[in-house]
Amino acid sequence: MPYVRARGRIIHPHPLSRYIVVSSVSSPELAPSLYAAHDVVVILSNAPDMLLAKRIAHVLVEEHLAACVNLGAQGLSMYMWQDELEGTEEIPITIKTTGFRAQALIERLMALHPYEVPEVLVLPVLGGSISYLEWVRAQVRV
Repeated sequence: MPYVRARGRIIHPHPLSRYIVVSSVSSPELAPSLYAAHDVVVILSNAPDMLLAKRIAHVLVEEHLAACVNLGAQGLSMYMWQDELEGTEEIPITIKTTGFRAQALIERLMALHPYEVPEVLVLPVLGGSISYLEWVRAQVRV
């Protein structure tokens, strides 16, 4: 299957014609994602405190990687880490971008994040206000 290398990423055509699979050359630990390049996606993450969450939000929006970043109220996250139950106060982060910008956004987020294994989940947007979805696409065009 032919592929194109673009800005450190390998873009593979996918059998579903309007979809592409993007995998990072520079960050092989990132799982390839299946999405249409122009589709809006939501990325979920978190930060250990509001100051860092605000910094992450500013950088992602200023660099046009995200159209909008919402920071939630601090809450308790419970998880297992190195066979120990952990409870940590964290700030939830909800990020809106496009499938095309998702990989670059994830790489930037991981560079800004202090956690060894930060939460990064990419969720498809199945619908919404047409004007809002167009606005998101316009904000992150390169």
